[in-house]
Amino acid sequence: MDLRIKRVDRLVAISVLGSMLVVWLALTCFDAVFEFLRQLAHVGKNGYTLGDATVYILVTIPRRMYEMFPNAALIGGLLGLGGLASSGELTALRAASLSRMRIGLSAAGVVAVLVVAVVLMGETVGPWGDQQAQAMQVRMKSGNLGLTNDSGLWARDGDRIINAKASLLRHRKDHNEVQLANVRVFTLSPDGQLSRFDWAHTAEHEDNQWVLNNVRSTTLDSTGVHSSQAARVVWDSHLNPRILEQSLILPQYLPMRDLHRNMRYLESNGENPGPYAIAFWARVFYPFNTLVLVLCAMPFAFGTLRSGGLGKRIFIGMLLAIGWYFLQKAMVSFGTVYGVPPMLANLLPAVLLAMAAWLYFRKRV
Repeated sequence: MDLRIKRVDRLVAISVLGSMLVVWLALTCFDAVFEFLRQLAHVGKNGYTLGDATVYILVTIPRRMYEMFPNAALIGGLLGLGGLASSGELTALRAASLSRMRIGLSAAGVVAVLVVAVVLMGETVGPWGDQQAQAMQVRMKSGNLGLTNDSGLWARDGDRIINAKASLLRHRKDHNEVQLANVRVFTLSPDGQLSRFDWAHTAEHEDNQWVLNNVRSTTLDSTGVHSSQAARVVWDSHLNPRILEQSLILPQYLPMRDLHRNMRYLESNGENPGPYAIAFWARVFYPFNTLVLVLCAMPFAFGTLRSGGLGKRIFIGMLLAIGWYFLQKAMVSFGTVYGVPPMLANLLPAVLLAMAAWLYFRKRV
């Protein structure tokens, strides 16, 4: 099979690219508009303004584009090749001895080029935007909490100022819990002077109370500075663990380097990396999944889409996208419940689709 780029590749690429960009823009706009309507319900709470809601949507656009790209590639591929099929150009290409596999690779090629840029966006601008959006949500939900990219979580708890450099989502039994790491607690006296400083390796909420682990404390009073250490200290704090959980950046919105760091941290402490491992491997296989989706749509372009209009192509594309979404979610959930390694659980759906595409092209080259 000759894989050199020819005029036919440009014909297929232009047709697929044009349809894909239109669908990508439409899906992202729909998603952003629906989220904007949800954000309007929060306007007026804790100083959250219409401008904040607009900024929230704008900074999350890169992440929405990242999420929508596989579906846009699938539906755009169907629309682009469907247009060529309905005009008879696809039949002409076949008559010119161009194999179905060759045409399919031409369509997948333009997707492969774009997916590189999308992955870069999903690892850089996307997570940055989500962190900004999450910081706005935290300020809106609780006036005593704040998030920054560099110094982590800040909170005021009575006469104490709390800073946690990192926060993790831990899966225990049948629920998730928040663990704060590298915690600093500044206790102020009534006249606003620093009277005590505590540093803890971690802070966890257990049995309706906070516990600090591996604590170093320094107390300042009129007699001088006193230091002490403790392996475990009950922390009298009113921090709401549910609010903190909502302040976390969800694993699927973190870049791969942060996901990998959190996985290693939990594993080194003998804990299940759970949601971080699932999100990490989903990111790893994102390009592969996208290309497989496009290739699996090819049989419809060569058969069903020869007749029928734009609505039929969009309908089939949406059915495939929804079917893929539920297949992937079901297999990942199944793998999580039965202890299948996250890498395998994320890879298996794409492998099944790739085998289906291979069988099709093998029989109908």
